[in-house]
Amino acid sequence: MPRENLEQQLQSLGRQLMVMGELVDVAVDRAVKSLSSRNAEEARAVIADDVKINRAQRDIEEQCIVLLATQQPMARDLRLIIAVLNVAVELERIGDYAEGIAKIALRLLEEPPLKPLLDIPRMSELARQLIHDALDAFVRRDATRARQVAEGDDEVDALTDQVYRELLTFMINDPKTITRATYLIWVSHNLERAADRATNIAERVVQLATGEIEELNP
Repeated sequence: MPRENLEQQLQSLGRQLMVMGELVDVAVDRAVKSLSSRNAEEARAVIADDVKINRAQRDIEEQCIVLLATQQPMARDLRLIIAVLNVAVELERIGDYAEGIAKIALRLLEEPPLKPLLDIPRMSELARQLIHDALDAFVRRDATRARQVAEGDDEVDALTDQVYRELLTFMINDPKTITRATYLIWVSHNLERAADRATNIAERVVQLATGEIEELNP
């Protein structure tokens, strides 16, 4: 395979990854909105669309395998292909978290609202921004911006603790709220894990840009 053709295929691979990232971003946004607005139709759409994210991850994996099998890529290209494979896996897992939130939204429709949702939508915004920033750093091979993603993850962790403490108080004061509060704790956990996955993507960016493995958020 000529070098020029390889470059074109690597660029195509990068575009596929960005499209997958957009699907994941939309899924997280819609899942949390379905929870806040108690919108069953929106929640079911997130669950149904998860197959698109899974398919995108498989398509990227297959294209990576083809390149590995046919090209014998040099070290720089090999690092890129492996990074794309890993980032696609991280994005697929974030899509699963969005699907999980949508399923919780459907379950909570059977219960009266526990409280106005303020921190969880904020966590969603922060997590989505971290995913966007990590993918942008990936495109630019920007290790500095990637490290900033890990710093932003600390704010999501702080909100997770805050949500947990508040919901625990609800459960202690009124055992009838335990089911609803537990579901919301699961939602916050999913968003916290989504932010952690963004940090994992950022670590791949640093490795891609510098050749060094660096744990950004030990």
